[in-house]
Amino acid sequence: MEIKGSLISVGLEEAAAHLEELISEAEREGLSYSRFLSRMLSLELSSRARKREAMLMRLAHLPQIKTLASFDFKALPDLDPKIISELATLRFLESRENVLLLGPPGVGKTHLAIALAVEAIRGGHKAYFITLKEMVERLARSAASVRSMRAFSSPSLLVIDEVGYLPMGPAEAHLFFQVISARYEKGSVIITSNKGVGEWGEYLSDPTLAAAILDRFLHHCHVVNIKGESYRLKEHSKPKVKKVTKAK
Repeated sequence: MEIKGSLISVGLEEAAAHLEELISEAEREGLSYSRFLSRMLSLELSSRARKREAMLMRLAHLPQIKTLASFDFKALPDLDPKIISELATLRFLESRENVLLLGPPGVGKTHLAIALAVEAIRGGHKAYFITLKEMVERLARSAASVRSMRAFSSPSLLVIDEVGYLPMGPAEAHLFFQVISARYEKGSVIITSNKGVGEWGEYLSDPTLAAAILDRFLHHCHVVNIKGESYRLKEHSKPKVKKVTKAK
């Protein structure tokens, strides 16, 4: 069909793939030309949005897909769901503000960080997830440092996971500072950490550099302090029920 070829040539591949179906529906429903055209373009735009979202998910380097719907707020009564719901509106992203998720291991900091990144992607924003250890290791490789810095500075949202879990020397701390400085008031950062900000000076082996990082990061920042028991430890401590098979 000549029309299908023309649609493909101008990049309307989804419309071309469903052209016969669209024409049949238009004839059956007696659609006007404008309604037919509107339906065809709506189909094409929906397909492009799905493909873009799938591409952004692939490029986001997410370790797994987590959502806010699957987060167990009941297990953390001290965490106000309204705070997370407000972050899920992505207003913090539009204002280029940061988010600091603090708390002991196992309380869902990474889950929330990933879920907010997923919300950002669904909202059409580019996001990138990485642990602090992996980030500084990539930046330390001089051949890749410029490219890596661009990868960390360009997304609308950068998630830096596990800040405070492993020791960090002055060189690594300086690389961390470079990323935070490059993104200051230009793009949002979500950090998850098991250490309060008062401990960062010792953790980063340089109180002055830690102060410089925190000064930039906390300037426009939502701090969420999560208290509670580790999900994993609670699951591990549950009594195990053994299935008993009766002898015949």
